[in-house]
Amino acid sequence: KIALWILSALIVLLVLFYISARFLFREKLVDYVFKVEMEERIDLLRQSGSYTEDTEQYHFTYVQDSCRAREIGQFFRLDTLLKNTSSDTWNKALTLARFVSGHIPHANQSVYPEKRNAIDLWKYTQEVEPAFNCRLHSILLHELLLSEGIINRFVTCLPADSLDPDCHVVNLVWLPEHNKWAMLDSDMQAWASDTEGTPLSLSEMREYYIAGTPITYHSLLDNTDDFDYYRSYWAKNLYWFMSWEITGYSREENNPALCKHSRIIILVPKGFGGFNLSDNSVMTTDESRFWAVPDSLT
Repeated sequence: KIALWILSALIVLLVLFYISARFLFREKLVDYVFKVEMEERIDLLRQSGSYTEDTEQYHFTYVQDSCRAREIGQFFRLDTLLKNTSSDTWNKALTLARFVSGHIPHANQSVYPEKRNAIDLWKYTQEVEPAFNCRLHSILLHELLLSEGIINRFVTCLPADSLDPDCHVVNLVWLPEHNKWAMLDSDMQAWASDTEGTPLSLSEMREYYIAGTPITYHSLLDNTDDFDYYRSYWAKNLYWFMSWEITGYSREENNPALCKHSRIIILVPKGFGGFNLSDNSVMTTDESRFWAVPDSLT
């Protein structure tokens, strides 16, 4: 009996050792894969052409509608939501992003909503599907921010590989207190900063990756500190960018006020032609104008 107990104990110990070793090995393997993958993606950014000035004619405009702003504010009770938030633009933006992230998880919805505005997207999550993708996240957050008078636009961030169908859409928020843009991602529940905690824009994130400068990622909901996948994911999707020239409510619906101004401005590194471009596209290599200081809301 003693020999049997000893043998059983050894078997249990071996099984536990195997499981532990397998788990630890798997974690190290995943970390290694993410690291190699990220370095390859950063190399692509470093090898891309430089940005250069050009003469393409476009001008980003940020349209406000006081009636729609009031309607959205009342529907979402934004006065209550922001009651204990400071008037600082970034803190208000974070509160709104956390609200969206906390109520709507990410998913590739099976039914694409016909009405794509803040109120109808919210109703969609209550009546059709509880979650949706990054683009719809960004449209919803865009209108919440806009209703609070916060200038922002949603930007499509794309990879260099034309065979890669995956891209990412986030909000770019103007912070007048800091005179800069900041990236906000309610879909993947995160934002980026430098090591001092200053929020980073998409252009700064791209520059940091190329220069090898550390980026700190923060969880909107404080539910994770593991950003290995996210860090590599961004290294892929900072190659080129697309953004509406004119933003406003119901931007991707049949909005008569915006239909005549439906151009998409595309920022690419010199020598890169993009892919799957629409007829209403304007391509530029001039990053200074693409990321320019915005006009006030019109």
